[in-house]
Parts: sequence; C-alpha cells; structure tokens
Amino acid sequence: MSACITVDKDKRIYKIDTPNTSYVLGIFDDEGFPGHIYYGERIPDTDVAYLARCSEYAFMPSVNPRDRSSFMDRFAFEYPGNGVGDFREGAILVKDAKGHECTQLTFVSDRIYDGKPELKGLPQTFGYISSGKTKNDKYAHSLELELADPVTGLRVFVTYSVYDDSDAIVRSVRIINSSPADMILEKAMSFAMDMDSDDYELITLHGSWARERMIDRRPMGYGKTSVGSIRGESSHQEHPFMALVSKDADQDRGNAYGFSFVYSGNFLAQVEKSQFDSLRVMMGINPHNFEWRLGPGEEFPAPEVVSVYSHDGIGGMTRSFHDLFRNHLIRSPYLHRERPILINNWEATYFDFNTDKLIAIAKEAKARGIEMLVMDDGWFGKRDDDNSGLGDWTVNEKKLPGGLERLVSEVNKIGLKFGIWMEPEMVSPDSDLYRAHPEWAIAVPDRDPCRARNQYVLDLSDPEVEEYVWNAISSVLHSANIEYLKWDMNRQLTDLGSACLSDTTQGELSHRYMLAVYRLQERLVNEFPELLLENCSGGGARFDPGMLYYGPQIWCSDDTDAIERLKIQEGTAIVYPLCSMGAHVSDCPNHALGRITPFETRGHVALAGTFGYELDITGISERERDLIPEQVKDYHRFSGLVRDGDYYRLASYSENGMYDCWEVASKDGKEALITYVQVPAKVNAGSRRIFPKGLCDDKKYIIKQIFPDEKQVFPSEKDGENDMQPLAGETLMKTGILIKNQWGDYKSVLLQIIQA
Repeated sequence: MSACITVDKDKRIYKIDTPNTSYVLGIFDDEGFPGHIYYGERIPDTDVAYLARCSEYAFMPSVNPRDRSSFMDRFAFEYPGNGVGDFREGAILVKDAKGHECTQLTFVSDRIYDGKPELKGLPQTFGYISSGKTKNDKYAHSLELELADPVTGLRVFVTYSVYDDSDAIVRSVRIINSSPADMILEKAMSFAMDMDSDDYELITLHGSWARERMIDRRPMGYGKTSVGSIRGESSHQEHPFMALVSKDADQDRGNAYGFSFVYSGNFLAQVEKSQFDSLRVMMGINPHNFEWRLGPGEEFPAPEVVSVYSHDGIGGMTRSFHDLFRNHLIRSPYLHRERPILINNWEATYFDFNTDKLIAIAKEAKARGIEMLVMDDGWFGKRDDDNSGLGDWTVNEKKLPGGLERLVSEVNKIGLKFGIWMEPEMVSPDSDLYRAHPEWAIAVPDRDPCRARNQYVLDLSDPEVEEYVWNAISSVLHSANIEYLKWDMNRQLTDLGSACLSDTTQGELSHRYMLAVYRLQERLVNEFPELLLENCSGGGARFDPGMLYYGPQIWCSDDTDAIERLKIQEGTAIVYPLCSMGAHVSDCPNHALGRITPFETRGHVALAGTFGYELDITGISERERDLIPEQVKDYHRFSGLVRDGDYYRLASYSENGMYDCWEVASKDGKEALITYVQVPAKVNAGSRRIFPKGLCDDKKYIIKQIFPDEKQVFPSEKDGENDMQPLAGETLMKTGILIKNQWGDYKSVLLQIIQA
C-alpha cells in the first residue's frame, strides 16, 4: 500500500497513512484544540476519535469552563502550549512584549498536498527517491496544520510528511510572529506526542569518547526522563534518538516507537509519564542556553524529527530508519557507489610524517589493492603536535616540500586517489589566525575561556569568520586533486559569547553556529559535487542525521578495536544504515586499549561499514599484508549488499557477553551475508545455533563459508566443494545454522547464503 493522507472535514479528523502504519489526530472542542488520537498499525477507518477519551472528562472547556484545568492537564495535545492549565511540560515557550509566557495554540486551517516543504538552512528529508534521476514530489505527501494564539499573535505551522516507500513520519514546525512587537522564543520543540503509557521501556544511546552509542534499555517511571546535549554538538555522551518499546519487544516482535532528530547541535529528547499514566514524548533543540528573538513577521523553522512505528519489534523499526535515511536523506553521489578503500595515516604516524613516509605507505597500499591515501592531522601551519596551528590552513613545506600539489601528484602517479583531513571550525591560541583575530574565537568578555585539546572554537555566527573558513577549505581543495575530505571537530562549545551578536541575541549563538556549519557544508557539496565527505567529531560526537544530509558517511568512533566496535557499531546500526558508518582495520596492540585481535576479525568487523585501513602498512607483518588483498576482494564482493541490504541483528555481544552476529540480506531475498564473532573462547563448548532472516520461504539456498578455511558451519558449502543439498529459506530460518566453537578468543566466521 502507498502512503496517503485523508481528512474527515465534518468530524475534523486527519489520518496519515504510511504503507504499514496509521497516525490519527483531530480537532476538538469549539476552541479547536489539536489532539492526538492513534499511532500504530495501519487501520482502514478514520473515525476513531473515541480514543481521545473526551467523553471521560467532566467538562469540555466550551461547555463549562469551571474545570478547564482538569481538561487541559490530561488532554492528548498534538502541540502543547505553556502556562494555561496543562502542567506537563509544553512544546513551546514564548515571552511576549509584556514579559508573559502563556501560550495556547488552536486550529486555524489545514493544507494537504503532494510534496514536502523546504526548511531553509536546515538538513532535511526530501520528497523523491534518492537513486532516481529526477525529482518526483508524488513520492511525498504532507499535511500542514496552521495553529495560532490570538492573544500573543503567535502562529505555528506543524507539518507531517510521509513517503510511499517508507514507514516513517517526518514532522517539522515553523513559528511566526504575527504581532506588532518582538517576541523571545525560549523553547521550540520539533515534535510532541501524547500517548498511553502501556508500561513501555525506554531505549536510548549513551557513551563517551571512544565508546559511543551504547544501548541502554530501562523501564519508564513517573515524571520526566530525558537525554540531551548542551555541548554544541549531538555529542559522544548522549544521542538524538530514543525509542519506546513494549516489554516483550525483541528484534522480531513487539511494539516499537522510534524518534530521531535531524540536527547536529544541542538537543533534548524527553518522555514524561503523568499522573494519569499517559506519556508525553518531545524532541527538539535543547532550550538550555537558547533564545531566539522574533521580530514582527519573522519566522523560525525548527529542525525535523523522524518518527517510526513498528509492530515487528526493534528490527522492524531499525530497517525503517535505514530505508528512510538511504532513500530520503543522504544526497551524496556515493550513496549507491562503492566507496574507495582508503588508508589513513593517523594511527600509522600521528604527527610524525613527511612526503617520503606517505609515499612509502602509498606504494605498499597500492600493491595490496587499497585505493586511496588520506593524510590526517599535521600537514599545515606549525603543527607538530595538537598544541598549535589550527586555523592556519597553509602547507607545512618542511614536511611536504612542494606542497599539496606535488604530494597529490606523486600519490596519483602511484595509482591512488588522495584525501585530506581538516578541522575548519577550530583555532589554536598558538596560531597566526588567533594572534591576528582573537575576537574570532567564542568567548565571554573578561573571562578566560575554557580550552579543550588546547584549542578554541571559531565564532561561525560572525559572517566574516564563516567566509574565512570557507575560503580556507575551498583553497585547499582547489589546490590539488583532492577527492575526499575528513571534516573533524575535536572539542565542544563553552563560554558562549560572540563579539558579533548584540547583548540581546547572545542566546542565539549555539543555533546560529550550527546553521553556519550547515551553510559551509552546503557550499562544499555544491562546489565539489564529486567530493567524498566524511564527517567526524573526535570520533563519533556528530554521528547524527543532520550530518548525513551533507556527507554519506561519518567516522563512527576513534576506538578502532574490533571487539569494542561490536558494541559501538551495534548501537549505531539501531538507527543508521551500515553504509554511513566509518570503520577501519587498525593495528595491534590496539592504540586505544592494547588488545590484540586477529587481523581477519578486524577485517570482518570493518566490513560492516565503509571499510578502510588505519595503520602503517609498511610496518605490519608480511602475513597481515598478504591478508589485505583477500579483505579487499571481500569488500568488492559484498559492498553492494552491505550498502543497500536489510540489516538484521541475530545476536548481541552487549547482551550475552559471549558472541556477536549480524546479517545483511538483499531486498529481493536472493543473497545474505552473516558475520559471527566469538569473543571469549569457552572450553568444552558446543556449537551455537544462528537463525538467518530475510530469506524467501519457498526458495532453495546454499551456504558458502567464506572464512575460515576449515569447515566451521553446518550445513555449508566450502568453495569448490558442494557437500550439501540446497535447503528452503523457510527451513533455514526456522531450524537455524550451526557454528562450531572457535579455537581462541576474538575469532570470526563469515558466510554467504545464496539462492541455489
């Protein structure tokens, strides 16, 4: 079934259908309160307004205002206001010219149309299929509700958009001041929804540097539970995603509601359980340290929130997010292409490199099938460590005589593409830029600003600073044949003060900063359309949908240890497609924690991402160098499947502490790739049973064991030795596959399932 939006004008009920879900809302009472009715499996009927429970309330406000507060404090508002009797937290907070903060939004008009509105200056989902040649707005359908507060002159447009090929609903909000005086917007949530509590559990993603996006699942108690960031980035610590799942929900069964914020700065994601056992879910820009002055007629667009409902458990929710982000968010021409297999010199050399060292790495890399050399930090200014040089984006010719043009030319002659690292948003106190323009750094006057990694953040809310940063980036990229950029951000925002903002607009700094980053990246992808952009922030502190709008991949974490990556990549994949996850094979002992892991396992874990190398290829053993061509072959063999297939989580090391297993199956069910990683070896252990998913019940399949060489999987066909009869997909999915206990820790098995 296709997506559609229908309205019952007489009963003032709207039904928003995706292929498999329905979202129903209505307008209630003579005053026109927009209220939530239903969100769940797709239903044929529109008039389910009884679910709003209005008949259970003592009085509707228009009938008898005596107990208006009783109604306001329990009604399921679609976009709740503030200070007028609803004591749950509101979605919007506006201070009018008289200093009052009361807001009550009621219905004015509606509009239903094909296509989707544009959010100026913000990352956003788009209403056409990303792999298509031309735009076709008929893939998207939108409902826009105009709400207003006649007392303050505030107008709010809430838009719901759906796509014919997705079970996601995308919501956005535009706020307009139609009064003759200034207003101060102190809070503007992009999403709010009231629903029955039904004893849900909450899933969020937490972490820190080098251990991002750890899955946390816990019961929902009364009061407010939230995650958020006030760091000026989506952050390592918490993540702009949350899910409400039924207690029995697993990967295949149960109800799951997921919410993801298409934004890369400060955010708040919150669930509030009320005295009446209802839940209010909200998501948007964090109101902490946020203000936005709206003059008469001015508009504030809030970023989008994606919501997904799945009756098929957490796995169903995950695949809906993956499909939406691949089809309607990532714009890069690399989305459906093989990414070049790159080798990055950071963990190979850190700051200690020169042209000769890079050329030596490039020659050995080319001989083993690697396709791109990426030069990381340390190539510019006075930059022999991380204490100086940021902001001075000119080549250090002591390291690179002849500059970028000579180095890139030499690398290209070897047969490799060339990529480069930059950290455009930062400035070192010890830099020519800071000495010339100390006022360009974010700081509060008369206060010694906080340093992190001995650097400051450039004030991108200043147009002059933004233009300087753009000129620095574009000059570097125009100077040589550079085909990849790793854009890094290694510290958070503190000391929020801007020399270019007025005393009354300092609260706008964090959001203006983020809008400037988006403008810079928009210019980047327009001027260099074939550039492969990988975003990064000290690893994975900006791994969010906002960044995916500009670049198709994000560096997942600075922790490249294959075993730690099992948890990091599992948490990331609960929301994001594997093709977006920057993942590399690195050296051992691992630079983050000293673990020694088999080279084969490192390759298999990195294969569940963009795949590349983070090591000194001239310094590893001959055996490991000889394994690289096999890994390269595996990448080329399976990259299309990993990039575009359906992801299934078969087992979780973060839950069982013993082994990890995931699968990617083609959309047509003709092929699947399963990766199994045994973490601790266990003496006298039997085989484990793994149940494939995503196969066609009535088709016959053969299992090919790709690695290791000795037979570990039953049933299986070793390369060149067909010793099994094809089995039906239904049989394999119901009876499972046996994987033998491995000899040693951190061992992995890679197997392919293909139709016979």
